[in-house]
Amino acid sequence: MEDYRRIADRLAEEIYSGRLKAGERLPPQRVFARRRHIAGSTAGRVYGELVRRGLVVGEVGRGTFVRAAPPPSGRALAEATHDQDPRVKVNLELNYPSVPGQSELMADGLAPLLRADVLGDATRTVPATGTAAAREAVAGLLAGCGWRPAPEQLLFAGNARQAIAGVLASLVRPGGRVGVEALTYPLVKEIAERIGCTLVPLATDEEGLRPDAVVAAHRAAPLSALYVQPTLHNPTGVTAGDRRKRELAAVVRDLGLPVVEDRVWAFLHEGGVPFAAYAPERVHVVDGLSKRVAPGLTVGFLVVPGERVGAVGGALRSGGWTAGRFALEAGTRWIRDGTVERLVGRKRVDAARRQRVVAELLDTFTVRADPNAYHAWWELPAPWRADTFTAAAAARGVAVTPGPAFAVEHTRRARQPGQPEQKGQPGQTRQARYVGHAGSQGAPDAVRLGLASVPVPVLEQALRTLRDVARGRP
Repeated sequence: MEDYRRIADRLAEEIYSGRLKAGERLPPQRVFARRRHIAGSTAGRVYGELVRRGLVVGEVGRGTFVRAAPPPSGRALAEATHDQDPRVKVNLELNYPSVPGQSELMADGLAPLLRADVLGDATRTVPATGTAAAREAVAGLLAGCGWRPAPEQLLFAGNARQAIAGVLASLVRPGGRVGVEALTYPLVKEIAERIGCTLVPLATDEEGLRPDAVVAAHRAAPLSALYVQPTLHNPTGVTAGDRRKRELAAVVRDLGLPVVEDRVWAFLHEGGVPFAAYAPERVHVVDGLSKRVAPGLTVGFLVVPGERVGAVGGALRSGGWTAGRFALEAGTRWIRDGTVERLVGRKRVDAARRQRVVAELLDTFTVRADPNAYHAWWELPAPWRADTFTAAAAARGVAVTPGPAFAVEHTRRARQPGQPEQKGQPGQTRQARYVGHAGSQGAPDAVRLGLASVPVPVLEQALRTLRDVARGRP
């Protein structure tokens, strides 16, 4: 039998080449299986693989659709963006902030590393614990609001995504369950699949993750860990308040749950106390330089409870996720000479400016966003659905990320032999319900707008285009 991944590879090439267009609906799985002379289960795995790669998006009851601007696979981002769909001229799926003068600031900090005597040390290997200078510098960078990590708690990865993979691999055995907000960072879904764990969507409200949802999920079947974004949540922009963080801290202590706190975007939110400050013995903090500085030369940070340094460091080493010495040295110098602080200040101003543009141009629509964030969550007006709007936007030259890309499927545990199926639950999986974001089928009829990667005048024109699309009909 032909491997499902090879079939997925061929379909992926059709998407990248443009033979399968953005918004095009794939045939139902049973029809696809019959045409390809493969088993229905194999067709299901093919479609699942395409979803995992971010090439298609599924809507319960409606089908599977090609996304507007599939993510690159082994190509330069700029080249891939235009090759995959020639109609897309402005990509609001990408979200890499850059400000005027950024390259000049970075170049000044890198200059000393190019001296022969310094370059020799900077190109040697480095352990997951980094260097003493890096630990001190990053501890100072992350400190604030009465919280400061101890330098000996710090570990380093190639980027924040690798840091997430490393800490989850150290916490969760294959088959384990990880609780996440019902809408979550899409790459966490891919990481979970690779390490063999199941994501459990948890209900949220206007302050983020609900403590009672954590308790209910853990009682239904024990969770191994939580992955949360309590500050400037991606995609909704929600930030949990002090009371909510205290309530969550009490819950994770009572349940004995370890937590992974993703703070990659939190640098934009001045005065936000990390969740780790409320439960330092349970929380593993993930952060990095990709958004603060640049995506191409970055380092991921991990602050872990003291007794877990060895376990998490071992997971980073075995996964090949430790930081490169040159990037670590560069990042340390940028922190110590004030480059990172200056870039953060400029990016806070830039993000606020872009949010004002969103507020002005989309003022008649339901858009959820923090005034300090680089992204916005647009709950689409009826009768638009995420798939049809994404396709219509692509036809007008603008790529956005459809809401279902962030949605986590609720997976039911398989029935044991002889166990009756529960009424109203005929299948093994279903789409989760999402508090405040769900469409009629459970998938969010919304899109995320990445505001950081294009110049402000281009962003303004793209938002006007999207506004015109939303005022029309599918």
